[in-house]
Amino acid sequence: GATPHLRNLSVAMCTRYDPIPVSTALLGDMSDTTSTGLAQRLARKTSKQVFVSYNLPNTDSSFTLLVENRIKEEMEAFPEKF
Repeated sequence: GATPHLRNLSVAMCTRYDPIPVSTALLGDMSDTTSTGLAQRLARKTSKQVFVSYNLPNTDSSFTLLVENRIKEEMEAFPEKF
């Protein structure tokens, strides 16, 4: 298999000042909003601080939606892990 690499890392969290969670890219290409957008949506769903590293080569929006839905399924099945 391929050697794993941490190419990007984003964080998002809710604030009391805005209904939309704040997010920022900590590592990687700042113009790639895939990980920041995902972190923002997951932070809104969980009301927690969320770190996301999205390093999949396919950034097609339908593929990203599949990944996000799978994460949400895991969150519903195992809430104690999140």
